[in-house]
Amino acid sequence: MIKIKLSDLLGKNKMTQKALAELTHIRPATISKMYYEETKRIDIKQLNNICRAFNCEISDLLEYIPDKSNK
Repeated sequence: MIKIKLSDLLGKNKMTQKALAELTHIRPATISKMYYEETKRIDIKQLNNICRAFNCEISDLLEYIPDKSNK
């Protein structure tokens, strides 16, 4: 599973979802879906804009967590 760590980044940088939406030109509803990890896909341009806004690496925003297998 892929964990979206947007809530962590917003908290660390003391930024609101609205401020990030304005800064990155991403719709507030899209930011909200990422924040609550409800999004199904993320555009590369959006990832780029978020990383630019936070001056961070993609690994600061996304984390791969191996699924638990049912063996």
